[in-house]
Amino acid sequence: MKNMKKAVVVGGSNGIGLAISKQLILLGYYLEICDRSAPEEGVLFPNCFHYNYCDLLDFDENLFFALASNENVELLMVTAGIGRIADFQFHHTSEIEKMLTVDTVSTIKIFRFFYDRILKDDHFFSGVMGSISGWISTPSASVYAAAKAGVVRFVESVNIELEAYGSMNRILDVSPASFKGSKFYEGKNDLSITEPLAKEILSRLFNRETRYIPQYEEIYKAVLERYHNDPHEYGMHSFEYKKRSGRLDNHKRVKIGYLSGTFDLFHIGHLNLLRRAKQQCDYLIVGVHDSGAWKGKETFIPFEERKAIVGACKYVDKVVDAYVEDSEAWDVWHYDKLFVGSDYKGTPRFQHYEEYFADKGVEIVYFPYTQSTSSTQIRKTVLLKTKDVKIEEEG
Repeated sequence: MKNMKKAVVVGGSNGIGLAISKQLILLGYYLEICDRSAPEEGVLFPNCFHYNYCDLLDFDENLFFALASNENVELLMVTAGIGRIADFQFHHTSEIEKMLTVDTVSTIKIFRFFYDRILKDDHFFSGVMGSISGWISTPSASVYAAAKAGVVRFVESVNIELEAYGSMNRILDVSPASFKGSKFYEGKNDLSITEPLAKEILSRLFNRETRYIPQYEEIYKAVLERYHNDPHEYGMHSFEYKKRSGRLDNHKRVKIGYLSGTFDLFHIGHLNLLRRAKQQCDYLIVGVHDSGAWKGKETFIPFEERKAIVGACKYVDKVVDAYVEDSEAWDVWHYDKLFVGSDYKGTPRFQHYEEYFADKGVEIVYFPYTQSTSSTQIRKTVLLKTKDVKIEEEG
């Protein structure tokens, strides 16, 4: 397998990415699939791919550095993306950040890791899923359109740089409208639908084309002309069409999580707790208690410093002063999930919470404690060392 040609497909476990993955295997490539989930069993030929867990919201630089450094890799295709049709006021700030991070920032980062290969290698093929939304006014999908506009403008600009530097390679921008056979549109993976599109994408990728808009001559050439002739009129028509078609999803989509603690002597146990909580919600609010009195313990780190430390963690979206009771915090933040250690399960306090939240749609998530460093252990060690030093000084 050392000399086998390889391809990297980001988002290769689902939708059009899965269809492209299958076609690349048929063309003799060994795949490095990067996705949040592995491909469904039995869809791709076994022993022809390696699955890498990849969450573009938590960008793994080491993964993409290693893949870009592999000389057998000669193709990169990025198909991962998220989005929805909704009026702007129904987007939570965390959803805006999530969409721009996955669709734009992380996507461009991936190309930066591979760019030396794209610029210098004689035979390196690359492409990315843009969207027709990135080329026209797209009301009721404004955040998604902004994210995809960033991608299509990036590709357009970098392709000119590649030409100016004398490289024969190009990045293909694939900018479709909606298509069936993908989980992206709340459907199911159906390769019988997506395989023809996958074949066409790869054909254009190997020809080093720079842009492919499916059904361009049949539909989107006229659409783009109407848009450029009168962007305002086109935008109003698009807005009204979405309203009439029932495609709007103006519902709350963001899960808000909450947990509270003292977070004294911040350590790996705290970090693991915050990471696990963020994995189960979109927006994590952390309440920090002003002292450890509620647990009968003193604190070593001042309150404002503890808040600053917690707030610097990338898994935390918002730090607030903790209320005495987590139920009081819900009255203010209206969170969907409350995270707490499993040792609280069954206690009178949390039995009360379960009753209180029963009609509020709040899920209490009990995390089992793992063997790791704890503030109690650190505190005992510090106090013991302090005591030993004091005895030596007195002696």
